[in-house]
Amino acid sequence: MIKELKYVLFILTIFFFFFLSTRYYFSNENIKNSYRSITNLDLKIKNYENKLILLESNTENIIDFVENDSVKKKKKYHFWNLLKYNEQ
Repeated sequence: MIKELKYVLFILTIFFFFFLSTRYYFSNENIKNSYRSITNLDLKIKNYENKLILLESNTENIIDFVENDSVKKKKKYHFWNLLKYNEQ
């Protein structure tokens, strides 16, 4: 008997938790407060955006291209040939 009462109490507690949580979440007061906070954040972002300083770009002509002629002079090694030479 006590075990069943305990289960009923647990179920009622869980039910009331969900009921009260959803009731608060969908209440008009909570919806108004969340909307006000969102609009307030948008206004703050717009104010910060207007105060930002724009920097001039100084990255033009910064890349130097390298000729590939010096790279072509390297000797090509093959893995199996290296193993053959190491065995001797």
